[in-house]
Amino acid sequence: MTHSQKDTIPELLVRNIPRGLVMAIEEALGVGAQRAFGGAKGMDQGHLPHIVGQLRHFHMNESFHRALTVGETNPTPIRGNGIVSGRSGVFTLARFNIPEGFWVNGRRSHTRRQMSFANKAIEPLVQPELFEEYSAPSEAVAFFVACFSGSLHVQPESPLSIQIAVPDRDMRGWLFREPVSAFLQRYELEQKPATQDDLAKPKLKKDKKQGKDGTTS
Repeated sequence: MTHSQKDTIPELLVRNIPRGLVMAIEEALGVGAQRAFGGAKGMDQGHLPHIVGQLRHFHMNESFHRALTVGETNPTPIRGNGIVSGRSGVFTLARFNIPEGFWVNGRRSHTRRQMSFANKAIEPLVQPELFEEYSAPSEAVAFFVACFSGSLHVQPESPLSIQIAVPDRDMRGWLFREPVSAFLQRYELEQKPATQDDLAKPKLKKDKKQGKDGTTS
């Protein structure tokens, strides 16, 4: 079924992913990062960055899985280095970490690239002149990306930002990318009823004066 070209990727996300789930994932990723940093304390500085990175993967996967479970997204099992994902509406939700600014790192996972091919269906919303006619998708993929400082000397215990990101089919670019803090405001805009300004301006009738001859003016 062909869908209105007025549709946008943010609107698709808002319709398919409950606000409470987005908030729970944001909180869970922050908690997982804090646990990872705490678990690495006392380790030798020579391999501390590697240990923190590994612990972030495991702790944040666990907290992400819990948020997906509470959100009733039927998450995949936690299994080693495997990607944890859940389904909300048409969107499969997954996560990964990057150093701030190194978005290309997301492509390193063959599984993530395979998952992203589903977004072929929504590419026309961003570049309609380059792709076939848009039809409402039956599946798509969005990632929650925790962006960390590249140095453990700058905010090592938590992400600098957590973003919701929708890649293109090859995961070479991003159809949509926005900090979760900004994205959450879209739910409020979606819930506000459309109002129409009342342009009618009432005019007061002038009192008619009656003359002595009985006529009015």
